[in-house]
Amino acid sequence: MSLSLILLAAGQGSRMQSDLPKVLHKVAGAPLLHHAMTAGRQLNPGKTVVVTGHGAEEVAASARAFDDEVSVVLQAEQLGTGHAVAQAAEALQGESGDAIVLYGDTPFIRPETLEAMLEARQRHAVVVLGFEAADPGRYGRLILEGDGLTKIVEFKDATEAERAVRLCNSGVICAETATLFELVAAVNNENASGEYYLTDIVALARDRGLSAGVVLCDEAETMGINTRAELAKAEAAFQARARAEALDLGITLTAPETVFFALDTVVGRDAVIGPNVVFGPGVTVESGAEIKAFCHLEGCHISRGATVGPFARLRPGAEIGEDGHIGNFVEVKNAILGEGVKVNHLTYIGDADIGDGTNIGAGTVTCNYDGVMKHRTVIGKSAFIGSDTMLVAPVKVGDGAMTGSGSVITEDVPAGAVALGRARQVTKEGLATRLFEKLRAIKAARG
Repeated sequence: MSLSLILLAAGQGSRMQSDLPKVLHKVAGAPLLHHAMTAGRQLNPGKTVVVTGHGAEEVAASARAFDDEVSVVLQAEQLGTGHAVAQAAEALQGESGDAIVLYGDTPFIRPETLEAMLEARQRHAVVVLGFEAADPGRYGRLILEGDGLTKIVEFKDATEAERAVRLCNSGVICAETATLFELVAAVNNENASGEYYLTDIVALARDRGLSAGVVLCDEAETMGINTRAELAKAEAAFQARARAEALDLGITLTAPETVFFALDTVVGRDAVIGPNVVFGPGVTVESGAEIKAFCHLEGCHISRGATVGPFARLRPGAEIGEDGHIGNFVEVKNAILGEGVKVNHLTYIGDADIGDGTNIGAGTVTCNYDGVMKHRTVIGKSAFIGSDTMLVAPVKVGDGAMTGSGSVITEDVPAGAVALGRARQVTKEGLATRLFEKLRAIKAARG
């Protein structure tokens, strides 16, 4: 039977001190919401429902950008987690199988943990994810009787004895879909906050003779993000885990603590990543490639054996072929570079196709923008582009062609041709000496 996911993403996050909805703040280059959706996606759910509230349009757009088949519902009033889940009932009407409730501001729940909850669902009608807290603080407490869960008590409603319990509630719950909504419909708001607590379904289930159980996870998985400080802590936690995983997979990080990964970064075995490299979203680095120090990469693909950097920037749409070389202070955007292409110094390649084995000289610019539209530069195989060439797109340079240094190329260059687009040099003997003497005299007169 299919699995449904319900992601709660309606909260304002007032402690973030931000106009941006809390779940859209980013860790590892991705909104918190996408982290939760990533964990859920690995379970191959049949349907996913995101419950929005504050900043509903922005949150909905972000959810659909991640998964265009997601259903989005609105919690117009924030009346508690039970009320939020109830908003998903219509979207999941008639769905069979289990449902898992996740939170858009809790980014680190592992797919393996969710799978353990689904396994425990074979023994219990309701399964709650819990953790042993180092400092239980104001977490809700899980009250056990034997190996069964009898109820969840919110801190503000708990007795002193219940507050002494260290087993805490993460908020993540799994139940059969129809059962979940039947229990949620029975929840009332007779509590200290006047809210409809999702946690009340445990006691309601027990009252109906249904069993409830607990799956435990590490406390780090349950980290919720409510403040900027917690956002920074989450970023540090993600990066520490990503770096450790990279090293375990056979990737060399010469200064691990200085490398920053994105949520979806893919790096192959035996790749080498130098110090102070930042990965934005959408980067794939194949096995055996090397990224040297101080590079910033986003939305690009780097093939086997290629080298990038130091001090290079690859922007979305950059495709670097096998054994390619991208050197210092080079920027590449929306360009496909073939096998063995060299772009080694101080160059901008934007909106271009470059054939195998071509060499791009220092200071070259593909002039791709006319102030209104972008245009493409196409360079063939084994061409040689001289230093400081301005290629004014749209323009084509054929296989084996050459441009002279300092040229402005505005017309297509046939294969095997040499193109020069610069003024003839004029040399005037002694003129520099006379000009300097005149300028120094003017300066002396002015005191």
